[in-house]
Formats: sequence, C-alpha cells, structure tokens
Amino acid sequence: MTTLQVEQESTSTKCYTSDTKPTWCPGCGDYGVLGALNRALVRLGRPEHDVAIVAGIGCSSRLPFFMNTYGFHSAHGRALSVATGLKSARPDLTVVATGGDGDALAIGGNHFMHTMRRNVDITYILMDNQIYGMTKGQTAPTSRTGLRSKSTPNGSWEAPIDPPWVALTSGATFVAQVGSWNMKQLTDLLYDGLLHKGASFVNVLSPCVTFHKEANKDYFKDLSDEIPEDHDATNFDAALGLLRQHTGRLPTGLIYRTTDAPTYGEGLDAHLKDIAGISQRKLVESVLDQYR
Repeated sequence: MTTLQVEQESTSTKCYTSDTKPTWCPGCGDYGVLGALNRALVRLGRPEHDVAIVAGIGCSSRLPFFMNTYGFHSAHGRALSVATGLKSARPDLTVVATGGDGDALAIGGNHFMHTMRRNVDITYILMDNQIYGMTKGQTAPTSRTGLRSKSTPNGSWEAPIDPPWVALTSGATFVAQVGSWNMKQLTDLLYDGLLHKGASFVNVLSPCVTFHKEANKDYFKDLSDEIPEDHDATNFDAALGLLRQHTGRLPTGLIYRTTDAPTYGEGLDAHLKDIAGISQRKLVESVLDQYR
C-alpha cells in the first residue's frame, strides 16, 4: 500500500480531543467550536491519522493543540495556503483549517479569496468575534462601524466585512453561518461541511468575553435571524438575495451548497494528465518515492 493509498478503515474513536486542556478564557465561544468539531468528526468516523487541522495565528488558531489529530500551526493569515498544499499532496486526508476574523480577512484576506475561488476541498472554520482578541482588543475587519477599541478610541469609521458574502462571491461551494452556542446546529453544519466536496466555509459567531464584552452571546443572538426553511440553498441567486436582505444582520444556517463545480484537486488532476500524462496521485507518489 503506497503512502496515498490509505484504506478507508473505520474507527471506534469516541473522542478526538486531546489531553491538552484548552487555554481560552472561560466563556469563550471557541469552546463550542471545539466541542462541535469533535462531535462532527466522531460522526464522520475517520481515524485520527486521516484528519489534519491547519491553523493560523490567534486565539482560535490554538484549536489544533486541543485535538488528537494531525495539526499544523502556520504563520499569521497563511493557514489556507498550507491547507491547500496539504490537500494537494495528500488528497486522501480530511483537511480542516481554523482561524479568526483578523487572521482570515485582514492579513489572510488574499488567501481566503483564492482558496474559495479554487474550490479547494477543505473545511474552513472561521471563529468570528468581531475583534482582535489575542492582541487584546483592536478593531478587526468584521467590527461594527463606530466601535471604540484600543486601535480606534474615537470609533471605527470603516464598514465591516461580511464573511459569508465574501466566501459566496469568491466561489465557495458550501457557505454557512452559526452561533457557537448552538451546539446541534453547529455540529450538523460542520459535519455537512466535512462531507462536502469543495470549499466549505462555516462562519461561527464566537464571542470574545474578555476584550469585546459588549459583543457577547446576547448581542449576537439579537442580531441573528434563523434562515427560513423554504430558502433554496442550492440556488446561488437565492443565497445572494438572502444576504442582501439581511444586510447588517446575521442569518444563521445553511446559506449555499452546490456540487456542480469541480474541486481544485480535480482540476489539477486533469491539468497534469493533459500536460504530463500523469495523475496527481501518481506524481506525488513518485516524488515521495525519492525520499523513502
């Protein structure tokens, strides 16, 4: 059996979290993400060595330390680039990337856009607290206009970024938004994202209870609108219309999902066959053989 020909063995693992205790502040929304991701992976049923979690820099990017899977702590804003490389080299792996709103949409904004447009087959979990938490409370790309923070003491004059809108219009084929306190919905959406072939983006409203106390769970709940049951999540125009109708609000649930677009890996495989007569899998195996 070659490196890439990994058997799809079942697992009896009932918990993917590690023995390392999380270091987040008590009450941080990221605890909910950790718990939901664990439950989603248990439902998925892949062995720990077939799962890799790639993170950037920030409070949310500590998540791989607390999971008993492969993990990689990359540079600030570069998690998606590393995750793309990993999925390209090891398409058999289930690859998850995690980050915060600053990590994803400020220094990592360029990588975010291109990962979505390439439809890379990974699941990206963005923990959105509308603040820079790890650096102790500066205005972030998703912060509301008028926010007084350590970097904007007189109030922010900039309009915030809407993460689901950026993901959808950049080319993501699975887009969802959910509160970190809604464990069932969060688990279900993460599970669906893990199963989805293509770029899965889940924006998680994850309050920072230490450096953005006004944006607590109640704040996010008051701004949230459950997506109507009759919303057609397979219709791109309907997804765009939903986000337009909820400008300034936070629609929660599945916004968009399609399986019509080829993944980055499928496109790369076809391209390699055209120019070199070799599949992506065979090319990677030949490179790996040189180092065995």
